[in-house]
Amino acid sequence: MDGIYILMFIAGAALGFGASQLLRHRLAGQKIADAEEKAKMIVEAAERKSDSLIKEAQLEAKDRLYKMKSDFDAETAETRDELKKQEKRLLSKEENLDKKNEQIEHQAKENARMERELQERESGIAKREKHYQDLIDEQKRQLETISGMTAEESKELLMQSMENEARHDSAKMIKRIVAEAKENADKEAKKIMATAIQRYAGDFVAERTVSVVQLPDDEMKGRIIGREGRNIRALEAATGIDLIIDDTPEAVILSGFNPVRREVARLSLLRLIEDGRIHPARIEDVVKKVDQEVEVTIKEAGSQAAFDLGVHGINNELIKYLGRLKFRTSYAQNVLQHSIEVGFLCGAMAAELGLNVKMAKRMGLLHDIGKAIDHEVDGNHAEIGARLAKKHGEAPKVVHAIAAHHEDVTPESVYDLLVQAADSLSGARPGARKELLENYIKRLEDLEGIAKEAKGVANAYAIQAGRELRVIVDGGKMSDDDAVILGKDIVKKIEEKLTFPGQIKVTVIRETRAVEYANK
Repeated sequence: MDGIYILMFIAGAALGFGASQLLRHRLAGQKIADAEEKAKMIVEAAERKSDSLIKEAQLEAKDRLYKMKSDFDAETAETRDELKKQEKRLLSKEENLDKKNEQIEHQAKENARMERELQERESGIAKREKHYQDLIDEQKRQLETISGMTAEESKELLMQSMENEARHDSAKMIKRIVAEAKENADKEAKKIMATAIQRYAGDFVAERTVSVVQLPDDEMKGRIIGREGRNIRALEAATGIDLIIDDTPEAVILSGFNPVRREVARLSLLRLIEDGRIHPARIEDVVKKVDQEVEVTIKEAGSQAAFDLGVHGINNELIKYLGRLKFRTSYAQNVLQHSIEVGFLCGAMAAELGLNVKMAKRMGLLHDIGKAIDHEVDGNHAEIGARLAKKHGEAPKVVHAIAAHHEDVTPESVYDLLVQAADSLSGARPGARKELLENYIKRLEDLEGIAKEAKGVANAYAIQAGRELRVIVDGGKMSDDDAVILGKDIVKKIEEKLTFPGQIKVTVIRETRAVEYANK
């Protein structure tokens, strides 16, 4: 019984396994069929898509081909039009060239004809010239026979006569022009100059380029030098000034280009000598204090100068630069005093001419402001001063007057000329500027030498410190008219060969002496 169950179980299991296998085969077949169907559908879709892409590509290729053909046709048409235009232009140029060739040929023929006519005319002119020259030569021979003189002698006589006549006429014209100018300007110019000089006569103090400090005794020199020279080195380093200690008894010389620093050194040394404590630390303290005091003095000097002239509103920095001129000299003339003089003179002349007096004084006071720093900055003092004035807010007229007061810049107004004139007046007055004796003698000799070089001069004398030159001429060799011309020639040579401040008056003196002797 158990075996039957077992057999039945085995048979059932076998039948179940067979059924399951059959079912699997059927399912696998179904899946394969489905896969084949899907593959077929995919292939059909791909074929359809490929057909579509091929058609699209064909259409796009046709479009591109059509577009390229259209572009080619357009370019071809454009090229054809351009070629036609060029062909027309070439034809036009050919026609123009043909016309020009015809004109050139016609002009060449005309030129050839004119050249032949000119040659014929030249030939006729040459014949007439020869005929006239023969007549002139014949006339000259007849004139020489009549006058008893050759042609060269007659020409020389005529030229001398014309030269004398021309010199006589020119001398008369010079006299007339000078007389007219003096008649109109001499009185007014003298009045203006005299009034300007009368209103101001500035004090003159001779300044030197070095300062000398007197010592109580020669032992003080050793204390100033110090051990191994430490004191003198400290003083020179603090002030920037060289101390010269030589054999000069009881004196020390201070030398330096900066006049302000030289004054600081002088005052510092005097205080150290008075105090008696001379050592590097003390030297630095004293120099610092004196430097501050000198700065105050500089500002006060500039402010006082502006106040004296009635010039207000000047920038504080310009006031300081102006005050520094107190320690600056030019040809031994104190530049601050010179600037004040020029300011007064400019104001006086401006008042006489009816101009702005305050403006003229301002220009005169500031005209040499560049000399305050010309030893520190490159350039001439007029250019430096103009830059300073412009930097610190001065009016353009003032700036230009400063730049033009030595004619480095062309004058543009009456004020510029007033500053030039006042500057010359202040520097040229007697005693304003000192010169070395050698230079003074050399200038006098040069003046007399220029006059003596002229023909007909008997003697020449430079007087009034070289401000006047008197020339004595031989009355028998030179007429009054010749004396006028000689004066002009000498003045011209002096202006060309010499450099001098102000002006030099040239006086030509001619006299005729009649000497007779009474005998018994």
